[in-house]
Amino acid sequence: MRKLLIAANWKMYKTPAESTAFLTNFLPFIKSNESAEVVVCPPMTSLPALVDAARGKNVSIGAQTMHWLNEGAYTGETSPTMLTAIGATHVLIGHSERRQYFNETDTTVNLKLKSALAHGLVPIVCVGEHLNERESNLTADVLNLQVAVALEGIDPAALGPLVIAYEPVWAIGTGRTATPETAEEAHKIIRAQIASVAGSEVAAGTRILYGGSVKPDNAGSLCCLGDIDGALVGGASLDPASFAQIIANATPKR
Repeated sequence: MRKLLIAANWKMYKTPAESTAFLTNFLPFIKSNESAEVVVCPPMTSLPALVDAARGKNVSIGAQTMHWLNEGAYTGETSPTMLTAIGATHVLIGHSERRQYFNETDTTVNLKLKSALAHGLVPIVCVGEHLNERESNLTADVLNLQVAVALEGIDPAALGPLVIAYEPVWAIGTGRTATPETAEEAHKIIRAQIASVAGSEVAAGTRILYGGSVKPDNAGSLCCLGDIDGALVGGASLDPASFAQIIANATPKR
C-alpha cells in the first residue's frame, strides 16, 4: 500500500514569521494523523525557521526548487547540499510555474532529479499538460515524454523515493479541477510510462499526486481512487484549517 502524501506548495507567500505562525496553528489539527505523510514547501527564506519548528513533529519540510549542482557561480540559486544542510527533506522539481516563467525544461528536470536522489532528498517531480494540449488529445503524449525524459539514465533501483505530481496546467490557480475520472486516467498513463521506463515494480511503488485546484470539498473524491496517492495543494494550503481539512477529507478514503 502506497502511503497517502499531502504536500503544500506555498509559492511566493509567507514570511518566516508567518510561516512559523502557520505551523503553530496547523500542528494541533493533525496531531493524531497517522494515515498521511504531510509535507510543507515554503519559500526559501522560510525553510530554516520551518525546519526548526517542525523538528520532531509529524510534518516534513521541503523546497520549491533547487539547482542540480552543489555549488557554482549561479546567482540566486540554491544547491541540494544547502537544502540538506538545513534539514529540508523534500524538493519540488519542474513545477509548471517553474517551466512557464523560469525556463525549466524536461532536461533540467532530469538533472535535478538525479541530483535530488544522489543527495537523499525526496523528489516530487511535476508533470502535466496545457489546455491546448488536452483539447488536441495530446495529454498522453505530453505526459509520456515528460516522464520518460525525467527518468532517463537513472537506475530503477534508485527510484524508490520518487514521487510524481500530475498538474493539469489548465487547472492550476484557475478554479477548474479535473474530474476524479479524468485525473485517474492521467495517473494511469503516468504509472504505465514509469513501468515502461523503470519496470513494473518501481511503477507500483511510486506515489502519484494530483495537483490542480485541490480544495477541502474535492480532496476526498480525488484521493479515494486507486492511482491517486495524495495531493499537491497550492492556494488552499495557505490557511491552516483549510489544509488540515484537505488531509482529513482525503485520509478516511484510504
